[in-house]
Amino acid sequence: MKIAEVEYQGQLRTTGTHLLSRNQITTDAPPDNNGKGEAFSPTDLMSTSLASCMMTIMGIVAERHGWNLQGMKAGVTKIMGTEPRRVVEIHVEFTIPALGISDQAKKLLEHAAHTCPVANSLHPDLKQVVSFNWL
Repeated sequence: MKIAEVEYQGQLRTTGTHLLSRNQITTDAPPDNNGKGEAFSPTDLMSTSLASCMMTIMGIVAERHGWNLQGMKAGVTKIMGTEPRRVVEIHVEFTIPALGISDQAKKLLEHAAHTCPVANSLHPDLKQVVSFNWL
């Protein structure tokens, strides 16, 4: 089943439309690759998707157990390589209000993050550096 359509707008910009919701995402090539950098680049989206997927899976586990992850945030850093040009590392730094979550629960949530579908789909050569800061 087709999930999205992407249209090239010219000047290294695309618009992707999620078919079910009709939400749209615009991408631009980054300045270091001849673009304007006025929107997420495709590799920015890929890197950000890792954090979003981790949060979503953690949220599923938290809701199942009645744990509150409200206010959880993640900073994402992408490191590019050359020859070939590709993402070589993604750093995800979580900041999570603990809100009464036990150490055992934290371990379960961290495991859930590391086993999200995006993490499992990325090539093993792409280094995923993930840290969890429980407040």
